[in-house]
Amino acid sequence: MLQEILEDAKGSMEKSLSALDNNFKKIRTGRANTSLLDAIKIDYYGNLTPLNQLANLSVEDAKTIAIVPWEKSVVQDIEKCIMESDLGLHPTTSGDTIRVILPDLTEETRKDFIKKAKTEAENAKISLRNARRDGNNQLKEFLKEKVISEDEERQGEEEMQKLTDLYVHKVDELLTQKEKDLLDF
Repeated sequence: MLQEILEDAKGSMEKSLSALDNNFKKIRTGRANTSLLDAIKIDYYGNLTPLNQLANLSVEDAKTIAIVPWEKSVVQDIEKCIMESDLGLHPTTSGDTIRVILPDLTEETRKDFIKKAKTEAENAKISLRNARRDGNNQLKEFLKEKVISEDEERQGEEEMQKLTDLYVHKVDELLTQKEKDLLDF
């Protein structure tokens, strides 16, 4: 009973951590990385299709991502979607290859991205605390229904807190790494 509640909470916390990691990938650093374009979806025959399902993505050098669409007809659409994204990127097309050259990050841009990363990390921590609260509420409900004893409830709450602390630490580690990536020139 107690283990099931902890496993549910752990699953929720793992999802929060995964979502944070995905959100961090959308915040660009000074280096080219194809995962930066993962969030871009192109209207392809009426369906929003991820860019990596319409083209080969590769890193040419530290500041350039090359995109080679499998169909020449989507080159304009891909270019448009990249420009309209909130990533601040400007693609250039030569033939059927689209190149995205990442501009250097200014000090102000870096600070904005760090602020955005901190906001994302705080949202993840809120999500972790909500998972803890839900687990603790289940424990209280089981205590009220006399399914578990007070000692088991207290033990469950302590385990839930340890789990929460572990995942908050993981969030802090991800944030520290992202800040380091943003501050590296």
